[in-house]
Amino acid sequence: MTTYGSFPGARPRRLRTSPAMRRMVAETRLHPADFILPAFVREGAAEPVPIAAMPGVVQHTRDSLKKAAAEAVAAGVSGIMLFGVPEEAKKDALGTPGTDPDGILQVALRDVRAEVGDDLLVMSDLCLDETTDHGHCGVLDERGRVDNDATLERYAEMAQVQADAGAHVVGPSGMMDGQIGVIRDALDQIGREDVAILAYTAKYASAFYGPFREAVASSLQGDRKTYQQDPANVRESMRELALDLEEGADMVMVKPAGPYLDILAQVADSVDVPVAAYQISGEYSMIEAAAEKGWIDRDRAILETLTGIKRAGARNILTYWATEAAQKLSAVQ
Repeated sequence: MTTYGSFPGARPRRLRTSPAMRRMVAETRLHPADFILPAFVREGAAEPVPIAAMPGVVQHTRDSLKKAAAEAVAAGVSGIMLFGVPEEAKKDALGTPGTDPDGILQVALRDVRAEVGDDLLVMSDLCLDETTDHGHCGVLDERGRVDNDATLERYAEMAQVQADAGAHVVGPSGMMDGQIGVIRDALDQIGREDVAILAYTAKYASAFYGPFREAVASSLQGDRKTYQQDPANVRESMRELALDLEEGADMVMVKPAGPYLDILAQVADSVDVPVAAYQISGEYSMIEAAAEKGWIDRDRAILETLTGIKRAGARNILTYWATEAAQKLSAVQ
């Protein structure tokens, strides 16, 4: 047999011979603490409402949300990111439920903190899109455009009421210029220096958000391309990253995860703060739909995508499979 270079002495397959060998040499390991569970709570719901476009995910009642939070704690998940779905009649142009202490998100924050205390990081989506009658992430001006600076005033109020309701971490997701600095100042003004900010640093105008619109009963008219980032751009994300860190972000995030692993890797290589990635609704739904058809192995696909996200540099992953994945990982340890 002809040999080439160091062959046959070099045989990488020796390190793939058995599950035990592959486990020992694995370079990337998932852990339950890597995960954050996004969860929706619907005002006035008497029972959980299934989300048709996201099989297995529901709009929670207040009681079922508390149960989900407790299950996440038991599974070893690090955090839960809450999204409130107010009654349609309460939405308005300013997103008033977002700053009402009795708005559904603030009520849910208090519920979950009472249920889990500090055993789970309780995080809140800080954005107006769920609470406005036009569905945009900010206040509109007289021409129907999102008014950046007027929106920042609303974000400052939201940060304060969410912190007062018990949020350990706020997640501003609206992609307004200057939002991190304004929110940090607003929190510090009321003595909430301990509340951390998870910046949605690179949030792209993605086609994969589709199922999320149903999850939050979105009233969106038009699109969000004037404030979310262009999928074609990289330097823009790195500029946003520098600005968020300068303004005081404690953690940064890339959203979506799967289609933007290159962005995630660049961000992770560039910073010394924790980096998160959000495996969004469309990523979830594609796997669930293909698995339902019998086209892919569901469990393997879930863990493979999560491993890829972590391998690219994510310290933490927001995923709708957070509790399930954590339970599976614990079962094999």
